[in-house]
Amino acid sequence: MSSPARKIKLEAKPNWVSTRNPCKACAPMGATLVMRGIEGGVPFLHGSQGCATYMRRYLISHFREPMDIATSGFSEASTIFGGGANLRQGLQNVTSQYKPGLIGIATTCLTETIGEDMNLLLHEYRAKGGQAENAPELVHVATPSYRGTHVDGFNDAVRAVVEQMAAEGALPSAYTQSFLNIFPGMVSAEDLRFLKEVADDFGIPATVFPDYSETLDGPSMLKYKKIPEGGTPLLALHATPAARASIELGRTLRQKKTAASFLQERFLVPAKRIGLPVGVEETDVFFNTMEKVTGAPMPEKYAAQRGRLIDAYVDGHKYVFGKRAIVFGDEDMVVGMTSLLAEIGAQPILCASGGKSGALAKSIAEVTTHLKEAPLVREGVDFMTMAEEAEMKELKPDFMIGSSKGAKFARALGVPLIRVGFPIHDRFGGQRILHLGYRGAQQLFDQIINTLLELKQDSSPIGYSYL
Repeated sequence: MSSPARKIKLEAKPNWVSTRNPCKACAPMGATLVMRGIEGGVPFLHGSQGCATYMRRYLISHFREPMDIATSGFSEASTIFGGGANLRQGLQNVTSQYKPGLIGIATTCLTETIGEDMNLLLHEYRAKGGQAENAPELVHVATPSYRGTHVDGFNDAVRAVVEQMAAEGALPSAYTQSFLNIFPGMVSAEDLRFLKEVADDFGIPATVFPDYSETLDGPSMLKYKKIPEGGTPLLALHATPAARASIELGRTLRQKKTAASFLQERFLVPAKRIGLPVGVEETDVFFNTMEKVTGAPMPEKYAAQRGRLIDAYVDGHKYVFGKRAIVFGDEDMVVGMTSLLAEIGAQPILCASGGKSGALAKSIAEVTTHLKEAPLVREGVDFMTMAEEAEMKELKPDFMIGSSKGAKFARALGVPLIRVGFPIHDRFGGQRILHLGYRGAQQLFDQIINTLLELKQDSSPIGYSYL
């Protein structure tokens, strides 16, 4: 049992007029990732061409896979008079060229600023034949970047898709049996494969949404496909109200309106809202939740993984104990990594994110109850602010843990950066990093230890053969 949460140091942030090297990306980016995690789905940005180009380049550099994003391509005239005609033409083009099962439409800053009425535009499009036989399903989400980060766009898109596709009444036979909804949050393709593996091992079908584990990390194909195989089945999205329960990962989401909360309020689907299972304690919570909702014990292979991880903690404790770390990135990933660091004996000294959920400090407090020194928590900050914080308070970190966006920050501080989360642009395989579960914690722990050992070895005037 965890000790009661205590207060965390949360200092007031100055009212900056500008952002200097943001610790976040645009909201529509998260929405496009969600739409790519749907079977036969094509992301569609209602806005300028530049938005789609930026999102494509950003996602391609992380996932190393083709990433088509359609756009309505606003011009000066459509910016003034509205983009309804562009939207209709764009939807027709995507339908004829790609023959998708679903088009996921996300708005941008431009369309939200001029006040586009998406419900009306899509209603008119459907009324004029846009919903003919074999026409794709259409879902949409409002994602202006001035209202949140890429993670906010991701979570808003997950809820919007579930709200618009959840159906009552008769279901296919495959969805009349007991199954789970799993809403994993914005994690890696490898993390998604892990969650599906866990559900299989517990012997229960699961709708994991979104699921880009194959659409953005699939095998090499001899022939290019415009829409890759994989993704959460459309029928599964329609069937979400019939699930035994929903498991939603992310401590900072618990006070928000999410897909799991919608299904609980509207269809009485029990919502189990827990943290990302990073490290032993948070993974224990995840497996305890799986045991309760399935009625089955945790498979032995995971107990063995847990035992090996504890043994590794004992072996490596002397290398990491007391080391000081700065953790940054997406809020729930920051919480998960902070939990891991706290339980291996490291000291998180600054936990920072560009997100503004208002729940980061509370979530950090919940996972650091046994630390002697409470970490400094900063929400809605950029990397320049973090750097100034580190210098002014003489934090003197030994290493940093977060995305590639912090590489210059780490270099300026002269400490190593352990890359996790999203985005990872300057290393290979970011989409295949396993963060979740005992096995994910094992890999992260090994990487942290080896990074510290390498630094000690390289900085020594005599070198070491054994450490």
